[in-house]
Amino acid sequence: MAAVLTPSERALNQLPPHLRRYVVAQDYGAYTPRDQAVWRHILRRLVRHLSARAHPSYLRGLEATGIGVERIPSMDEMNERLSRLGWSAVSVRGFIPPAVFTELQAMRVLAVAADIRTHEHIEYTPAPDIVHESAGHAPILADPAYAAFLQKAGEIGFRAIASLEDQEIYEAIRALSIVKEDPSAGAAEVARAERRLEEASAARRYVSEATRASRLYWWTAEYGLVGPLEDPKIYGAGLLSSIGESTHCFSSEVERLPLSVAAAEVEFDITRMQPQLFVARGFEQLSEVVDELARTLAFRRGGDHGLGEAHRARTVNHLQLSDGTAVTGVVESLFQGPRPAGDGLATALALLRGPVLLSRAGKAVGAPQHLPAVVAFGEARVPPEGSFCLSFASGLALSGRIVEGVATDLHAALGSRELPVPQQAVLLASQALPAVAGGPGDPGAWDWHFGAPAPDEEGEARAREHRASALPPRLAELYWSVRALRESGRIDAARLAELAREARRFPDEWLLRAELDELDPGLEAAAAAH
Repeated sequence: MAAVLTPSERALNQLPPHLRRYVVAQDYGAYTPRDQAVWRHILRRLVRHLSARAHPSYLRGLEATGIGVERIPSMDEMNERLSRLGWSAVSVRGFIPPAVFTELQAMRVLAVAADIRTHEHIEYTPAPDIVHESAGHAPILADPAYAAFLQKAGEIGFRAIASLEDQEIYEAIRALSIVKEDPSAGAAEVARAERRLEEASAARRYVSEATRASRLYWWTAEYGLVGPLEDPKIYGAGLLSSIGESTHCFSSEVERLPLSVAAAEVEFDITRMQPQLFVARGFEQLSEVVDELARTLAFRRGGDHGLGEAHRARTVNHLQLSDGTAVTGVVESLFQGPRPAGDGLATALALLRGPVLLSRAGKAVGAPQHLPAVVAFGEARVPPEGSFCLSFASGLALSGRIVEGVATDLHAALGSRELPVPQQAVLLASQALPAVAGGPGDPGAWDWHFGAPAPDEEGEARAREHRASALPPRLAELYWSVRALRESGRIDAARLAELAREARRFPDEWLLRAELDELDPGLEAAAAAH
């Protein structure tokens, strides 16, 4: 008899292997009683605070997506509810690579950080946490127009071309968030991580497609307002998961601007509250604006524009050729001829640094090869075997031999100019270049052979251990006892007074006092008198 899978196991099984490696078990029992108190404190305040400020679909969506106020939601509960909306959720640790986050979102899967912020960072955390991801992003998925936008934003973010500097900035942000959430980290360690991020940001050569896509995502899915410009409602997850931000966004210090694709050109600073926010007319406009951005990106434009974006990015991308073949690699050199190469292309030849991968319809054709690739543009056919001498309308001439599918003794010239091509390479020819997109043509095949190593969780694991060990057993017992008393539905005054006296042994535990005060607002003064 086949084992019955939990909702979370079903969600995991639907993912390709290269995405599963980023998924972790939620380990619900690892949440401390203080973690549960942090969740309850934030959610109670948010629901009360946002009742008149958030879009109406937010409060309805909390219940629809299995998110309650009293306890941290379990992934099984969330997946049971989300499946009715055509979505699912998986637990991840901290910052995952942007390409992984966006690919999951394009598949209608929410990446939910398993960790929760500390009580010291209850108003704001620099790291992804379950409050932001579940209570911020998930509820409004109950609105079909918003859900369609979020999936589309994932698709576009996944296909946008990221630069080498984007990757370095991601690593620096991830390192900083780990340090800031580690109670054992000293000021010097935090300063080093902050300096690393500053240096990585300063080294950015240009604004990449991926950066523009992430900016639009920030000003919509994270910090978006919707409705009339003079009286909008909140739908952005960053606002929905922060009391401070959701109050500040309606103050006179914040300029409200009508949403347009121009938001993709506006920088943001994650270390401070935002000086301006963008207001969408409705959720349908979100998809319109994302589509408008997509029309400017290389995966839609292709051609010389796409080649130029991939060349300056210095990252792994893939070229979609006329016959449907995609070639993955790093575009290292571009050569233009005296005449057009065909279909308006000025580029006659592109050289991709190896390793390279060929794919069709998102599936690898053979294994990746530790060879460079040469792509010639124009009307010519590369023979499957034997000697060849090819001429193109651009003035490009290629000669050599094909041996077991690989070009050897390769020579290339544009008019009288010899081109510096490798003697051995994967050789392809294409009349046009319909698309150039970020990442490999088959992420799974590329990831398996040449992808980044499995996520290094050492720093994150160390931070979690330090957080758990920072909670003395007696203090943990107090949190559990207060919760048990509250959930019993019967307030025993003598027991409550006893807990209040015990709590005074931990003068810095403001959250515990808040839990006690909720049960009896006069308790603190009475305990102090004894």
